[in-house]
Amino acid sequence: MTIQRIAVLGGGAWGTALALTCARAGRDVTLWEYESGNAASLEQKRESRFLPGVRLDKSIKVTRDLSETASSDAILVVVPAQAMRSVITSLASSVAMHTPLIACAKGIEHGTHKFMTEIIAECAPKALPAILSGPSFAADVARGLPTAVTVAAADGKIALDLAHALNAGTFRPYHSTDVRGVELGGATKNVLAIAAGIVTGKGLGASASAALTTRGFAELVRFGKACGAKTETMMGLSGLGDLILTCGTPQSRNFSCGVALGKGEKPDTAAHGKLAEGVFTAPVLLEIAREKNVEMPISAAVAAVLSGKTSVNEAIESLLTRPLKSE
Repeated sequence: MTIQRIAVLGGGAWGTALALTCARAGRDVTLWEYESGNAASLEQKRESRFLPGVRLDKSIKVTRDLSETASSDAILVVVPAQAMRSVITSLASSVAMHTPLIACAKGIEHGTHKFMTEIIAECAPKALPAILSGPSFAADVARGLPTAVTVAAADGKIALDLAHALNAGTFRPYHSTDVRGVELGGATKNVLAIAAGIVTGKGLGASASAALTTRGFAELVRFGKACGAKTETMMGLSGLGDLILTCGTPQSRNFSCGVALGKGEKPDTAAHGKLAEGVFTAPVLLEIAREKNVEMPISAAVAAVLSGKTSVNEAIESLLTRPLKSE
């Protein structure tokens, strides 16, 4: 499959970073942005409001007309997880047969419990669902700093073609056919990053942070197995790699949200107006875990804190007083 024309849906920080990456890879890029103010900034100032100081390559075409992206060879869908369905539905009728639609959001849909590639398959049956995930901050990628991610599709040849198309030297995509494992790792780590932030916000120390991240990874692996993911995927970039990145730095919006919670802020203000996908994913993740009879005490504690059912101190105590068991 020849992939030269790439569309990026979403002009936020991550969408802008991926558009720049595709341009560096020598692709013809169209960047679609829904919000008029940011679209104007991208078009006129060549800068996203969400990624100040980073110039948009002059070769990138900016549009607010979604139909202008439909003829692309591949489309990166870089919108929030809970907006994925509406955007794909709007695009579906004009997308050509077998066009790869690559979800770049890390979450699970409320109500349906569907992962992003499942939404694509349901709403755009002519398209080829794929997922891009891994340890990556938009600011790093936008500035061309070395980053490795995973792109997965059910067809290994499609995944390989996408990896070649997105390869921009310092942005290195590995390819996989474990679609569920890649998207599951990205969704789960956001919830665990909130827990890691709470530990830091409460000042519980480096030892507690290490323990939290390690036991959180055990939850991720258990959940992955129950959902049919490969263990090696959980141990790779989109699993362990992404978990390490987001559980230890304020650049992570989920981690920062957790820090605010640990310092006593209320759940409805802890994200400080920024999108922390883990806030939306936590209750859905817990519902799926219960359906599959998977024990996820850290994720459950995060969901309880976010819902206001328990305090941070009560959540910490509940984890520390769990029965002792073998590792």
